[in-house]
Amino acid sequence: MASISPSRPTGLLKLGFVLPKYLYRWHLGWLLGHRCLMMTHIGRKSGRERQTVLEVVRYDPSTQECIVMSGYGAQSDWYRNIQVRPAVEVQVGRQHYKPQQRMLTAEETLVLLQEYQHHHPWLFREFMHVLGYTSYDGTSDGLCALSHALRGVALRPSL
Repeated sequence: MASISPSRPTGLLKLGFVLPKYLYRWHLGWLLGHRCLMMTHIGRKSGRERQTVLEVVRYDPSTQECIVMSGYGAQSDWYRNIQVRPAVEVQVGRQHYKPQQRMLTAEETLVLLQEYQHHHPWLFREFMHVLGYTSYDGTSDGLCALSHALRGVALRPSL
């Protein structure tokens, strides 16, 4: 498999991606636990504050590190924004903090995808379908191609 590219969400799917942001705005983000986080970042062109809710792929309670993935790869606005200016704030569970961020390598992303697919096979397939990765075939080569298309970011509280 040479390359994989997703399609952007529309209609009800787009609405489903926006709804968790309202839980955070209504101070109910804690209902999502450590499965999701809301990242506040600055627009690279506008300079305006933006907020994005992301699924946490891995959470380490000992370091409080959350790893998130850019489902739309390097083209995601939030991902492009934090490459220019680091994230301003992360809210996860009942916790708010100024994060340290680290962009993951394709190799680290591959390991995360393998773990996620192993622990959540049905959810992984559904995410790939929902995100529009229709050419993903479930093979090791396909997973490797995904690891180059998707982008992972590790976020933890600043010291």
